Amino acid sequence: MAVVVGALGVVFGDIGTSPIYTLQTVFNPDDPHPVPISTANVYGIVSLIFWSVMLIVTLTYVTLVMRADNDGEGGIMALITLLRRMGGTRGRAATALAALGIFGAALFFGDSMITPAISVLSAVEGVKVVASGLEDLIVPITVVIIVGLFAVQRHGTAVVGRLFGPVMIVWFVSIGACGVGGIAGHPEILRALSPTYALSFMFGHFGIAFFALAAVVLAVTGAEALYADMGHFGRKAITRGWLGLVLPACTLSYLGQGALLLGDESAVSSPFFLLAPGWARLPMVLIATAATVIASQAVITGAYSVASQAAQLGYLPRLRVAHTSESTIGQIYVPWINWVLMVSVITLVFAFRSSAALAYAFGMAVVATITITTLLFFYIARAKWGAPLWLVLLGAVPLLAVDLLFLAANMTKLVHGAWLPLLIGVTAFTVMTTWACGRAVVTRAREEKEGPLRGFVDQLRDRQPPLLRIPGTAVFLNRGNETTPLAMRANVEHNLVLHEHVVILAIDTVPVPRVPDAERAEIDALGYGDDGIIHVTAHFGYMETPNVPHTLRLLDPTQTEGRISVDGASYYLSKIELKKGAAPTMAAWRKRLFIATSYITADAAEYFGLPGERTVIMGSRIEV
Repeated sequence: MAVVVGALGVVFGDIGTSPIYTLQTVFNPDDPHPVPISTANVYGIVSLIFWSVMLIVTLTYVTLVMRADNDGEGGIMALITLLRRMGGTRGRAATALAALGIFGAALFFGDSMITPAISVLSAVEGVKVVASGLEDLIVPITVVIIVGLFAVQRHGTAVVGRLFGPVMIVWFVSIGACGVGGIAGHPEILRALSPTYALSFMFGHFGIAFFALAAVVLAVTGAEALYADMGHFGRKAITRGWLGLVLPACTLSYLGQGALLLGDESAVSSPFFLLAPGWARLPMVLIATAATVIASQAVITGAYSVASQAAQLGYLPRLRVAHTSESTIGQIYVPWINWVLMVSVITLVFAFRSSAALAYAFGMAVVATITITTLLFFYIARAKWGAPLWLVLLGAVPLLAVDLLFLAANMTKLVHGAWLPLLIGVTAFTVMTTWACGRAVVTRAREEKEGPLRGFVDQLRDRQPPLLRIPGTAVFLNRGNETTPLAMRANVEHNLVLHEHVVILAIDTVPVPRVPDAERAEIDALGYGDDGIIHVTAHFGYMETPNVPHTLRLLDPTQTEGRISVDGASYYLSKIELKKGAAPTMAAWRKRLFIATSYITADAAEYFGLPGERTVIMGSRIEV
């Protein structure tokens, strides 16, 4: 139960606050494709919302997609790592789909910018219901809340997180109770639970219903969060939280708002807050603001995780990552991402100024990510798990048809804001793929400069006169076990000395979340067991931050040609200065982008946990 309460506070914040703005956006009279208010349309929309949630969240995510975990971790990056493991005849298709998955991850950055803006704006807009004269304060109050939200991120959510679950329980109970109150006034709204109303609305009024899908999709925002946060709480806890509280509460809220509109069409301006009794509206605005802050917190934390995993998998430069909880490894803080998100969110608030204006941008980010996730899942089900083709088609065809219908509807809103998440997604995708491509170019150039490691060690052994060996331990960080660290080569060729004990250490990020200490390191004597030179490959999962001194302490002294003096060791790093070259490795603009992106790379000594006073950095220049 404690895990379920924790999941309620982190996982369901986004989807749990969707009732605030979904129905209001559908019937927004300022919409370029408005849905007229009528009894039939209210039944049709409420039914469409309910069955969209059932198909996309309950069936696609909770029942199916959450079965595709990577050692317990979920999210689109987990699907990408599963695809990257696949080779053979399906390797090319898996690579292409992995690239599509990277675009889905890039879209998530757009989602993490839009969610805090639309969520907090929609909650603060409730003050109009309480006192219409406060309307001019909506944007300033929203900005203050957002600045405060991002400012406290560096302290982590370990303490505040314990409060999130109870707050969200109060939230879901409150919106469910308000929904029951609305249903009691017009109980006939319960007919909307029948899929016949959704189907008759779609096929009988397709011209209206199709455009309405662009707003209906807001009801499933946060579905990706259920999957992305699976590693923190587990599939069982998330499923129980969804079926036991979140789904019933949201359903009651939508039904209650629909019942309110049946009796009072003028309530369309803010059906969620007007559903509450007069005495409860101010408290509802306050708890809605708290709930939307929690929703924003969840997606901000998700952005940190996606950025960190992308860096580990080679799609972003190494970023400074701070772990903010001793007990929960997934609670991390990435300063560069935090401040970029804050500036972006505040810019969106000032540019759009209302939740209704942001709704179309939000819908596009959500439905595109959902479509990509569904496609990747069914490919993995067929190619990796060997599911029968008829079974895959039975699930994939209708579910992808629903996703693509939502996607097509959102495409009609391109000029009304849907272009924004696509622009953010394309920009992030370009940066990520350019970094991966440039990294491969630099790796090839480094390998030429470094030369083979085995040959270098052989030269050291045969060198006449022998190389001077000075007391102590030197640790040279390297990219693998095939080439010589540039810093080690420079030390030998220019300083003509080498420490008595040399450890060449390569960091290997494997496509699993975490690696146990027992499987952390592999030791290679490099052909000689008495020269004091060894190679160590340290394996880390993509959810971990490498800690070199801790890894060295795990090594067995009987395999390291003597005991490693970790506390007195000197650490050597090879710093690469990138310059734009004439070789046709990439387009000129991509070279400039790659070099510009390299400037946000975190300090290597800090990232690898090296003691700054015993770390030596030696430079080299490479053209890309």
